[in-house]
Amino acid sequence: PVTVYEMSDFQCPWCRKQAMEVLPQLEQEFIATGKVRWIFVNFPITDLHPNAGAASEFAMCAAKSDHFWPIHDLLFQYQSKWAPLKDPAPFLLTLADSAGVPRDSIVSCLQKQETRALIQSEANSAARSGVSSTPTVYIEGAGLLKGAAPLETYRHILDSLWKVRTGVKGDSQ
Repeated sequence: PVTVYEMSDFQCPWCRKQAMEVLPQLEQEFIATGKVRWIFVNFPITDLHPNAGAASEFAMCAAKSDHFWPIHDLLFQYQSKWAPLKDPAPFLLTLADSAGVPRDSIVSCLQKQETRALIQSEANSAARSGVSSTPTVYIEGAGLLKGAAPLETYRHILDSLWKVRTGVKGDSQ
């Protein structure tokens, strides 16, 4: 009943905080239960985060073999390792191995730059919608939420929307 679009940058420390501290609980309470559909939108801010574009391409190439979310989690978990590297590619490939992504398919995708246009399109669309920083979340029916919001903020908004859209009274948990 509720769709959420998260505009995020894999190299952004605030996005990492949201991904590591808030998203797992939202996954358990809202996404896995079918109350919320969570959509990740690439918004690499390469002026500030020079490896964000490479990380987005890596994640989207992993998505082609249904490994987006495991790679998403690993990119944020190991952000401090790959983010400062002059060339993050070798380290990123170790993440692919950890997630079980077929190396041949991800290397081919990266070499052909198969996902670059998609990432640019997502970022352009987000910018046209008023997004200028990460993380920014658009919650259908509630609007934009800028910055790394605490879990309680999400709970309040998502519970309220879910109750309105489903006619449920009381606590949804």
